[in-house]
Amino acid sequence: MNALAATNRNFRHAARILGLDSKLEKSLSIPLREIKVECTIPKDDGTLASYVGFRIQHDNARGPMKGGVRYHPEVDPDEVNALAQLMTWKTAVADIPYGGAKGGIGCDPRELSTSELERLTRVFTQKIHDLIGIHRDVPAPDMGTNSQTMAWILDEYSKFHGHSPAVVTGKPIDLGGSLGRDAATGLGVVFATDALLAEYGKSISNMKFAIQGFGNVGAWAAKFIHGNGGKVIAVSDITGAVKNQDGIDIPALLKQRENARSLKDFEGGDAMDPNELLFQECDILMPCALGGVLSKENATDVKAKFIIEAANHPTDPEADEILSKKGVVVLPDIYANSGGVTVSYFEWVQNIQGFMWDEEKVNCELKKYMSRAFQDIKAMCQTHNCNLRMGAFTLGVNRVARATLLRGWE
Repeated sequence: MNALAATNRNFRHAARILGLDSKLEKSLSIPLREIKVECTIPKDDGTLASYVGFRIQHDNARGPMKGGVRYHPEVDPDEVNALAQLMTWKTAVADIPYGGAKGGIGCDPRELSTSELERLTRVFTQKIHDLIGIHRDVPAPDMGTNSQTMAWILDEYSKFHGHSPAVVTGKPIDLGGSLGRDAATGLGVVFATDALLAEYGKSISNMKFAIQGFGNVGAWAAKFIHGNGGKVIAVSDITGAVKNQDGIDIPALLKQRENARSLKDFEGGDAMDPNELLFQECDILMPCALGGVLSKENATDVKAKFIIEAANHPTDPEADEILSKKGVVVLPDIYANSGGVTVSYFEWVQNIQGFMWDEEKVNCELKKYMSRAFQDIKAMCQTHNCNLRMGAFTLGVNRVARATLLRGWE
């Protein structure tokens, strides 16, 4: 099941649980605006190349729309649509005053030079600059983009609208980015894990973790888990995978990846097939990479007791049902990985105020938001007698529906 079908299915289920009016339900599922633009740039060799850019703006009932911009060969309208809708529910679950959006360009950033990426980003911004803005739609980095990409968007947007640091988040610190933003999603995942384990009288220390994906989110999560006494026994990314039942030395692995840009030949563990990571004997499995990795075909082989969804949509609905019958507790993506958008919100607030926070305050506020959101989800689970995913979806959908009705929907 693709991301859009899965998101729509979860949304419809939540709407039924909440007893939403059918017309309101339909209205909430349809994006406010879908933008598709052609971005033609000169390549370094003088030839012209065209790429298709998307921006889906899903909902703005609770505030300006918010969402990442991804550069990936498989960016398509359905996926971007699903992720925009997920952002609407995610920002509502985190209780930050945003709606949802998502964007992207269908390209392989690894095949483009820095100057080509800059030209592509600037052309994309020129095409959508009048449809984004501080109080309209605030982009952020996503797969294949980073703080430099945001710096180019900020600069290009400012040519049309004047200096506007709050138009993007995830910027370099020197241009108004927030301290703690790089680590935010990974740290938020750890705060979410803490909140969940506390319900079972457990803590991160001495728990065994398997982490799929060692990019920004997975690497930071592993670092914080290691720092809190947890054992990361297996890690994988596109370069390979490594395991060690006694716990991997994460600082050493981070150093190896920084130097060699690969997990291969790491001396502190045994090489393994990356496809086997999802089925390791562990307490907690963290998918931190692409969506759809847990399906009905492989869910029965999962041995973890808890799954923390650090990636977007890593678990298909059919896999969800299988895992539920096995007694595996799944902490859903729309809560578990909301640390990034929460600290993006803090960055936006700092830019608007023109007053920057220190990192301790950022992390302290993040912990407060993640802890409060978990308690809100738990309350919805108790009210509607549902699992954590539906607890989170009913919480998010209910908040957006209420805001829509209060604004005078009909």
